[in-house]
Amino acid sequence: MKKKPAKSKKTVKKKTAAAKKATAAKKAPTKAKAKVKVKAKAKKTAKRAKATTPVPGHRDLKARAGKKSAGKFSDKALVKFDPLQRYLTEISNYKLLTREEERELGIRVREHGDKDAAYKLVTSNLRLVVKIALEFQRVWMQNLLDLIQEGNIGLMQAVKKFDPYKNVKFSYYASFWIKAYILKFIMDNWRLVKIGTTQGQRKLFFKLKKEKQKLIDDGFDPKPKLLSERLGVSEREIIDMDQRLDGWDVSLDAPLKEDSDTERIEFLSTTAESIEDQVSKKEIEFLLHNKIAEFRKKMTPRELEIFDLRIFSDNPVTLQEIGDRYGISRERVRQVEKNIIKKMREFFKREIPDFASYTESSTAD
Repeated sequence: MKKKPAKSKKTVKKKTAAAKKATAAKKAPTKAKAKVKVKAKAKKTAKRAKATTPVPGHRDLKARAGKKSAGKFSDKALVKFDPLQRYLTEISNYKLLTREEERELGIRVREHGDKDAAYKLVTSNLRLVVKIALEFQRVWMQNLLDLIQEGNIGLMQAVKKFDPYKNVKFSYYASFWIKAYILKFIMDNWRLVKIGTTQGQRKLFFKLKKEKQKLIDDGFDPKPKLLSERLGVSEREIIDMDQRLDGWDVSLDAPLKEDSDTERIEFLSTTAESIEDQVSKKEIEFLLHNKIAEFRKKMTPRELEIFDLRIFSDNPVTLQEIGDRYGISRERVRQVEKNIIKKMREFFKREIPDFASYTESSTAD
């Protein structure tokens, strides 16, 4: 067999150089791609840096956009804002005071009028107001914050009146002021018309129903006499308060029915004179006074004297006195007086319209 001729060293070197060039050509596009990726990343980071760097003299737009979005989400929140819960969390931050601290602060308020000490006394007992207001909530059955607000006013009044030298705990003393202010608020706003103003009525407002139920549970009939003995008030007050609590306010100007024009006030009887009658009487008196002044000008001096002394006088003189003054008999004076009255009636009929109806109403009265 013939042996293949051996390759020369020059041809081997040419082949290796060509292979290197081919591998380099393959790697070149991958390096170019990597460079492009690095440049793109650099551009993105530059854009982010520009967006995050604040412009001098302007607010951050992202913060404003965040606030707007937060406002939108708060309007559409699943749980609504609760002012009572917010108030309770705020007052829980104030620590309670010891009896010695209360006494020291009370002395500072009483002796020096220290406002900071009064502030500490009030804020440390705000939870007491909430506790007492919750006891009255079953009666009020409306906004609890109204009761808390009135109780806080009572608490501030207790700080003003507190005497630290009487060895009384401030919270115990303040509870009476808080209850008094809450109770007054409830009674003033329970109805449009106040249902209680005296101390006895305030006492009955909360204790009457409770005492009635207690007597029923014990097997007794809760009559006014028995309730007055148990509560220490008169029977009349028991009856009045019972009627006030059982019935609600009714407007007298309201119609009896929805399709009726008749008002409730039209069915109430009264002995007092109505305003319309009072005004009409004053108008008639004014008219008569003017017409009498006109009629006097048409009389003779003798008729005028008889008119003043006999007809238009509260204490008329006798017929004999007038007859002696003019030298005439009593009968003649009576005739002249009768003639004056007749002329005056005819004058009023001419001058005053509907004079006959006025005379008929007066005779009927």
